[in-house]
Amino acid sequence: MSDFNSEFWSWFISAIVVGGFVWMLYLLQINNKVELPADGKAKPTGHIWDEDLEELNNPLPRWWLYMFYITIVFGVVYLILYPGMGTFKGVLGWTQISEYETAVAKAEAEFGPLYERYLNEDLAVLAADDDALKTGERLFVNYCSTCHGSDARGARGFPNLRDHDWLYGGEPETIKATILHGRTGAMPSWEGALGGEEGVAQVAEYVEQLVGREVDDEVAAAGKTKYDMFCVGCHQADGTGSQAVGAPNLTDNIWLYGGSKKVIKQSIAKGRNGRMPAHADFLGEAKVHILAAYIYSLSQENK
Repeated sequence: MSDFNSEFWSWFISAIVVGGFVWMLYLLQINNKVELPADGKAKPTGHIWDEDLEELNNPLPRWWLYMFYITIVFGVVYLILYPGMGTFKGVLGWTQISEYETAVAKAEAEFGPLYERYLNEDLAVLAADDDALKTGERLFVNYCSTCHGSDARGARGFPNLRDHDWLYGGEPETIKATILHGRTGAMPSWEGALGGEEGVAQVAEYVEQLVGREVDDEVAAAGKTKYDMFCVGCHQADGTGSQAVGAPNLTDNIWLYGGSKKVIKQSIAKGRNGRMPAHADFLGEAKVHILAAYIYSLSQENK
């Protein structure tokens, strides 16, 4: 409620809130004027259902009326103490952010030592510690599975963490650095530089040849010429890529966005942009240390 770009909206919302309270009080007052006749019998309103079910003009029950007044008083007190009236923050100064920070601080005080005890252990050794891996698995499911899947096998655009194909390197410390500081990968669009659709098709043919697929040798040869001119800087002359810049290996038939000819051509023509966010501030080094050990252990399972 504090991010309005105009004071008008703050006043607008405040007016609606106050108007709502005033309207409820008005409704209660006009409906509270009904009184029973001297004989104590309520008058019919003229509404009849099911032949003989007649509505009577009884006054509001006292208990119901008082309960309604109590809810209104509660609402007014709440809006004085807490935010709800435009940009007014309430006299207690409560915010969702402060509530979150308090909860995080409490959790860190209670559970932080459980993670800190692993911080000074070597990652490769920690990757063989069953208790640490159970903790790492829970952290992974909570913070990483949305992108990489609960089984860590990834999805389109999100790497499989169980194989041995790493864009930036699969050593324990490299994995930890990736989680701590994040990664930003960019494959630029080459459609213009390659001369349009024909040039893109030629390079895609050569990339398929690198994988070992059957291709048109003449088209692939033309593609190699363009590849040597534009692509070797990142993917190397033999197509094995470069972990220094996160350029994928084009010879292992492992594809981040898909390996069909159509998708390969799309990657070359339009480029790709990927981002692994930094988790240092969010998780802290101790949690990242255990996560890195867990992820490293996954890639060692089938070696």
